[in-house]
Amino acid sequence: MLGLVASAAGGVETWLRSGLAEPLAAAGWRLAITLTPTVARWLEPQLDALRALTDLPVRWTSRLPSEPKPHPVPDAFVFAPATLNSIAKLALGIGDNQALTVLGEALGRRAPMVVLAQVGPDQSHHPAYSGHLTVLRGAGVRVVSGGPEEVLKELAAVAPFVASDNKG
Repeated sequence: MLGLVASAAGGVETWLRSGLAEPLAAAGWRLAITLTPTVARWLEPQLDALRALTDLPVRWTSRLPSEPKPHPVPDAFVFAPATLNSIAKLALGIGDNQALTVLGEALGRRAPMVVLAQVGPDQSHHPAYSGHLTVLRGAGVRVVSGGPEEVLKELAAVAPFVASDNKG
C-alpha cells in the first residue's frame, strides 16, 4: 500500500497520472491517492483516470468523525510534487488540509517517504528552506529533485525495506 500525495506545482497536471501513478500501479503498488485542495481542482479532468488506478477513493477533503476511514494505513508514501509551502508545513507539523494531515501522521509513524521537492531557484534560497529539509531528512524522509523518474528510482531503494518490515 503506497500513499501517493500531490500538491499544486506547475506541470503536475502533465505527469502525475502518466509519469508516476500509472507506473506505480503497474509495479504492483495499491495506491491511496490524496491531493491538496488546489491540485484536486487542477486535476479535476483526470480524477476518473486516477480513480481507475486504485480500488480506493481519491481524497482531498477530510471525512466526518462518523465516517469510516476511506484508506488503509499505507506502508510507504510518495509526496510528489511538494511545493515550498507544503514542505514548510510538513516540516512544522501543520496539517491544514487532508494531504498534509496524512503526511504528518506518516512522519509520526516514521513510514518510509520520498518527497519530490519542486521549488523554484528563488524559493530554494529562502532562509527557512534548508532548515525544513534538515527536519524532514532527520525524520528519515528521502528528498529528491527533478521529476517522476527520480521518485521511482528512490522508491525502489525504499521498497525492499517496506517489504521486509511487513514480513513480521
